[in-house]
Amino acid sequence: MARRARDEGVLVIGLGRFGAAIAVTLESLGTQVLAIDEHEDLVQKYSGQLTHVVRADATQPEVLDQVGASDFSVAVVGVGTSIESSVLIAANLVDLGKPVIWAKAISTAHGRILQRIGAHHVVYPEADAGKRVAHLVNGRLMDFIEFDDDFAIVKMRPPREVQGKSLAESDIRATFGVTVVGVKSPGKDFTYAAPDTMVDPHDLVIVSGHTDLIEKFSNRP
Repeated sequence: MARRARDEGVLVIGLGRFGAAIAVTLESLGTQVLAIDEHEDLVQKYSGQLTHVVRADATQPEVLDQVGASDFSVAVVGVGTSIESSVLIAANLVDLGKPVIWAKAISTAHGRILQRIGAHHVVYPEADAGKRVAHLVNGRLMDFIEFDDDFAIVKMRPPREVQGKSLAESDIRATFGVTVVGVKSPGKDFTYAAPDTMVDPHDLVIVSGHTDLIEKFSNRP
């Protein structure tokens, strides 16, 4: 990979489910990716899906030097099964001083260590997925994205009491404390919400607001 491509690209270390999903998705979006894994079977598996895949042990600082890790703007540590390896790799990247580091953690303690050694972003994919599925299972939510301050955006079917009315008539924000961002009717394009937007029984609505208020709104009959 050329130096300029590296400056604009992402280094992904670890081709487990998490790292591989990130690498393949980034490349499909047109981002330059260099993926590293120490297991030959995973390197072979993704060599047909990724342009640049290298078998190497990123716990060794010299390996990161050899692949030009310091030239990348972003690095993802997708190793999770071995906390020791994850921490060593993150520490090696921190020592390089250049990439913005995103690291996967499998526990709160693991995440704290990663943050203390200098990882810029720590993600908990299994815990986050579990929380998201819990919200989906618990009500009529069809999709759920939660932010750090207990604010969420969801896709859901509208409760009966707002069906057949315009947003001005149902006054959802004043009544329930949540905001309808848009409406998707079957066979039609997504429409940003306006006071005269009608909500029909078969519509999907995009709603934002505090997580607790969204849960209460979504659980109305």
